Amino acid sequence: ISAASAQAAAGASAAPDHAPVLIAVTACPTGIAHTYMAADALAAAAKKAGVEMHVETQGSSGSTPLAPDVIARADAVVFAVDVDVRDKSRFAGKPVVQGPVKRGIDHPAEMIDEAVAAISDPSAPRVTGEATATATAAAANEHFGQKVKRVLLTGVSYMIPFVAGGGLLIALGFLFGGYDITATAGEIVTTNSLFNLPEGGFLLYLGAVFFQIGAISMGFLVPALAGYIAYAIADRPGIAPGFVAGSVAGLMGAGFIGGLVGGLLAGWVALMFARLDVPRWLRGLMPVVIIPLVASIVASGLMIVVLGGPIAALSTALNDWLSGLSGAAAVVLGLILGAMMGFDLGGPVNKVAYSFAVAGLGAATVENQAPLMVMAAVMAAGMVPPLAMALATVLDRKLFTPVERENGKAAWLLGAAFISEGAIPFAAADLFRVIPSMILGGAVAGAICMGMGVTSQAPHGGIFVFFAIGNLLWFVLAIVAGSVVGALAVIALKRWAHRRTIREEVAEGEPSILAA
Repeated sequence: ISAASAQAAAGASAAPDHAPVLIAVTACPTGIAHTYMAADALAAAAKKAGVEMHVETQGSSGSTPLAPDVIARADAVVFAVDVDVRDKSRFAGKPVVQGPVKRGIDHPAEMIDEAVAAISDPSAPRVTGEATATATAAAANEHFGQKVKRVLLTGVSYMIPFVAGGGLLIALGFLFGGYDITATAGEIVTTNSLFNLPEGGFLLYLGAVFFQIGAISMGFLVPALAGYIAYAIADRPGIAPGFVAGSVAGLMGAGFIGGLVGGLLAGWVALMFARLDVPRWLRGLMPVVIIPLVASIVASGLMIVVLGGPIAALSTALNDWLSGLSGAAAVVLGLILGAMMGFDLGGPVNKVAYSFAVAGLGAATVENQAPLMVMAAVMAAGMVPPLAMALATVLDRKLFTPVERENGKAAWLLGAAFISEGAIPFAAADLFRVIPSMILGGAVAGAICMGMGVTSQAPHGGIFVFFAIGNLLWFVLAIVAGSVVGALAVIALKRWAHRRTIREEVAEGEPSILAA
């Protein structure tokens, strides 16, 4: 009997004779806002329910793992995640409740109740402890679409740091070295030094160094995407085959689509071999030698022999289509992407648009600026919701509660930093009037950016990465226009849709610069 099975049996035998102790892990693809919002919501719900709760946030800035003694005392685990949990085997044998990070934000009390109920339920899903397959029973029961989403978002989550660092370094390279640096950076870096500066001087040398490092970082985009997709499927044995398959996709010109396919293939093959019942003497070799070898041969071999050519043709067609967008077609694409960014404020639809933009950055060149335009449109549209709501709280204070006005003050900074989740408190309180307004504002910003050819080499950062924005003036104007449209739309809906209810909630005597 495995240790995990023994622990599960012991946990199922009796309910704890003390107040329930729960541990939780929260994680979202970008690891910026939803991760911490879910942690706060779960902690507050646990306190209200009289449950001891310890939360580990696996965010973009890293995480502080829960202490082993805390994990040992825990009666059950809550995973509010959109990506795979790191080192999940630490929780082996614990009853587990798993759901998207959005559920941890919107329905934390339900997750707490389910976790408490699972403590004394012998049939409750439990975290497994195998080194090659740390998927939980809960994850195994995911719908196919949910499982694919989790796997792909895990790949995107680990890919973003490569793109963010690389894109900003390339932008700095252009800033210091000019756009001709693309042709000369390699030669300048290898033939010059601080004591032997090129003819253009120190700034040209600095620009070449920044550009070269950025280009190398961007080169990891597709391998990292594929490697961590495979990791999400098969855990650590999938990483090496995934990275190899992603590199092969780059070699074949298959782009990020090839990375997606290669990662899925590598992960699936690795998982199938990890599940084989092999003799004890062979088990130690499986995760470090046999699985990486076989999965690399199968996944990368298929990419080279069968799939690489067709996927490369598809990627080329997609890039050609994007490059050929101009006029009305570009505006329509910007409008659609902008509307998606405002639709669910960091939810699945928002993440589809954002992932499409980030994944396309690897195909951008000085001659092909279309992926950079898509990124700019997505970032501008994602900045609009918090800024629009912040502006609305200033334009017509009477329509918002004191708490919402305070949230509005924080939303200025969140919006400027491209954290769409800053508008979630407003949407949660008034979904059917806020969300349509945010869709409208985001669509306006996205359409203006695409129509005016605004570009962004950075996948995140908002106005704080201004040096990575091409046509900065129109970028700012697009954000301002979208925010004004979104703010006016939400004010109009609040004033004239269900007017009586609003008036009852409004504090009397507050000034409104839009008052009739």
